[in-house]
Amino acid sequence: MTSRLSLHATPASSFDEPFEMLLECHQRVEHMLTLLARLGAHLPVHGADEQARQAACDVMRYFDQAGPAHHEDEERHLLPVLAQSGEPELRALATRLHDEHETMLGQWFSLRNDLQAIADGRVDQALAAAAAARRDTFAALYRNHIEVEESAAYPAARSRLDAGSQAAMGREMAGRRGVH
Repeated sequence: MTSRLSLHATPASSFDEPFEMLLECHQRVEHMLTLLARLGAHLPVHGADEQARQAACDVMRYFDQAGPAHHEDEERHLLPVLAQSGEPELRALATRLHDEHETMLGQWFSLRNDLQAIADGRVDQALAAAAAARRDTFAALYRNHIEVEESAAYPAARSRLDAGSQAAMGREMAGRRGVH
């Protein structure tokens, strides 16, 4: 765990390109999931040392702040487009993605407790297997969710939003984040 991941790197895209911003968020999620896996491998050897505590804080910060904002972007701008498409497959996809957002949120709260214990310098070896299972389940669901969004949901929503709608989407996303 010698290299640190930057959580606040300036994205290559801007809110003028909202779908590119969403894709870049997925890249950051993948970085956090990778950091989470590295943390899981680090703990049995080094315990809750400074690197482990910092990694736990980094993952918590991301999934406490950026993760919910990203899901809100999708709930406000993508899922309604899919749900209102008139196509049963896309309505079902919108429902599935919404349900997965709810499931991931519930899983996050359990996983967050594990990470908070690490951040506080506590590693309970008796609970390590359960914590690893929660971590793996969360990561697997998130990765599958991202794959479905990128392969099906984003292309379908993007094709149904004209340039003006995409620009409005980007402005709203930026506004909620205080970016002008």
